Amino acid sequence: MLLEESSVATSVAKPEATPVAVDEALVSRIERIVRCRTGGRIRDLRVDVSEDYVVISGVATTYYAKQLVTHAALDEIPGRMLTNAIEVQ
Repeated sequence: MLLEESSVATSVAKPEATPVAVDEALVSRIERIVRCRTGGRIRDLRVDVSEDYVVISGVATTYYAKQLVTHAALDEIPGRMLTNAIEVQ
C-alpha cells in the first residue's frame, strides 16, 4: 500500500500595520499629574503614548524637576516603558 504525500502550502497573511489609537485619556492624565507634581516647572510639555512605551519631552530648569516627571509618570503607566526626554537648561 502506497501512501501519497500531499504537499500543502500554507501561508499566513500578515496583517497590515495599523496605527495604534492614541489613548488621549492617558495622555491627559499624565500631563495633569506631571504639571501637578512639578508645580508647572516643565515648559513645552509633550507626552507621546504608544502600546508599549511613553515618551515625555519638554524643558526643565533643574534635574530635580526632571526626576519628578519620571516618578509621576511611572505611577500611571504600568507595563509600559518610559523615556524621559526632558531637557534641562
